[in-house]
Amino acid sequence: MHFYRLSRYVALVWEPTNCSVITALLSCCTRTFSTTRTFSVRKKSPYSSVDSDRYSSLVKSVSSHRVSAQTPENLEEQDVQLYGPVVKSSTTANRPPSPAKLPKTIHPLLNQEKSFAPGESYYEGAPDRIILQRGQDRGAVPSVTRILQQTMSPEQQFFLERWRKKMIAQLGEEGFKEYSQNLFRQGKLFHTAVENVLLTTQEADTTDPGQEAEVPAGIEGCLNSIRHVLDDIRGVRAIESRVLHDKLGYLGIVDCVALYKGVLCVIDWKTSERSKPFLSNTYDNPLQVAAYVGALNSDVNYNYQVENGLIVVAYKDGSPAHCHRMSSELVLQYWERWLVRLDEYTEKK
Repeated sequence: MHFYRLSRYVALVWEPTNCSVITALLSCCTRTFSTTRTFSVRKKSPYSSVDSDRYSSLVKSVSSHRVSAQTPENLEEQDVQLYGPVVKSSTTANRPPSPAKLPKTIHPLLNQEKSFAPGESYYEGAPDRIILQRGQDRGAVPSVTRILQQTMSPEQQFFLERWRKKMIAQLGEEGFKEYSQNLFRQGKLFHTAVENVLLTTQEADTTDPGQEAEVPAGIEGCLNSIRHVLDDIRGVRAIESRVLHDKLGYLGIVDCVALYKGVLCVIDWKTSERSKPFLSNTYDNPLQVAAYVGALNSDVNYNYQVENGLIVVAYKDGSPAHCHRMSSELVLQYWERWLVRLDEYTEKK
């Protein structure tokens, strides 16, 4: 039976009427094989691996933002996106990493003569508010801001100067001066509004922060951005108050000292047009908070001490603010780095 079927198939294939069909099939298979080989050996285009979405979004973000959105930080980020990270020379890359700098004088962050404040939900007394005496304090004792500005790394100085020149080229000298003054005024208005909200909340003992506080025009977005943060702040102990580290010789003004989710913190309010979801995005702000913590603990005007910090980044478009909590361990790490910057400032003087 099997032999019979095989003979039938052979006969069918070799019928003269089916020869043309077989020839056509063989020709089709040959063309398909040839085409397949052609595609397989074709060179891959060097542009096929380019992430077009990535670069189109970059160009769109650069060209669509207003001038005020350009900052030294995002210029640095754009360079990394366009050109990649900085590659060091072979001689430098082969060297072992240099050890981290250590402060010449180790000074404790905490004050053994002070106790920690109890974690009550509400602080009955009025918040401390020590005014900075411009004639006595300024000039004789450097501020935290001045020390950080004068000890910036060469990379930070480069991007800051490049940003300044770019802004002057677009706005002119007078326009850039006015732009800087407007930023400063907006920051002052925002800090004043937050102060009013916190004081109103504490006096009224309400659970709806900002309900009765007046909001200045132009900062509604920033205040809406931090409303969920204000819900977790209680027991305000200091607002816009000067702190002085007499032994190390520097001063600063803390934005706020209060309980955040039950933990006493030095709170620093920041505004931004760009998202800063990570602590590293805030650059020298953690050093600033650590310096304030150390100065407050050393200052005799405060009968308590703090070991935690909080950086709140408010956004002008009203999107929820990012809260960067600094634990006692993290504050201590930044405190050591602050001491190094303080040494550098002293050496420059």
